[in-house]
Amino acid sequence: MAITTAAARLGISSLDDAKVELRPYATQDEIEGVILAVYQQVLGNPHLLKSERLTISESLLRNRQITVQEFVRQVAKSDLYKEKFFYNCFQSRTIELNFKHLLGRAPYDQSEITEHLDLYQSKGFEADIDSYIDSDEYQSSFGENIVPYYRDFTTTGVGQRTVGFPRLLQLYRGYANSDNATLTGSAPRLAKNIAQKSAPTIIPSSAPGFAFLSAQKGDATASAFGGSKAHGSGQFYRVEVAGIRGGGYPKVRRVNKVVVIPYEELSAHMQRVQRQGGKIASITPL
Repeated sequence: MAITTAAARLGISSLDDAKVELRPYATQDEIEGVILAVYQQVLGNPHLLKSERLTISESLLRNRQITVQEFVRQVAKSDLYKEKFFYNCFQSRTIELNFKHLLGRAPYDQSEITEHLDLYQSKGFEADIDSYIDSDEYQSSFGENIVPYYRDFTTTGVGQRTVGFPRLLQLYRGYANSDNATLTGSAPRLAKNIAQKSAPTIIPSSAPGFAFLSAQKGDATASAFGGSKAHGSGQFYRVEVAGIRGGGYPKVRRVNKVVVIPYEELSAHMQRVQRQGGKIASITPL
């Protein structure tokens, strides 16, 4: 990627030649560089304390007992990753960040979000992480020893979509930005754009209006072209729930319960079902 004025304004000029690879005869200093690159990519450019580092996993990589791919997996499954991007985030925000950290891109469409929601509900967090790292996309892009990097900032023509660049930029927001220090916090950043099949408008951080955030559920104004803005993106889902045992529910076996909810409330509803001991049987876009 050439360093241009536009790239500098968008905060991506520092990503030139960003590919980091563990080579067969790497020195210990070079291996340390690979380890730091994995932390920066997978943990979202954090300020990492020495006590937070995964010393056992690092040792295995230094001794060539695991690959970079496996080290990425262990970081993504760590308690540190969960504390930063799972426990306190909407599930759709976690999925956005998993795509960014592990595949180097943003989600392209709603089917990818739904696929990972279903996988998380049926098999759990770690199985969902495995699905990114064991995918053909990961293997063809990074292999065993290349640290994941932001692929959609460079045009390759292989499996890319035009919405990839602006959506990834919406998640990235500059080299100095941290995924734990964004204006939107734990809320998803791409929900409305993905539901509407649109690309976000990117405002450089130095421009007026950069810090403006619209309400999560939109304003109360009706739109002649997209329905009421009170329902955000306008995308609704049919959610089938089984096995709820919370207060007010009898202990005998119940038939599945079906609800229809807007996209913006999907993550909160899933978390509520989990707290009540239920299980999401299916999620279907309407």
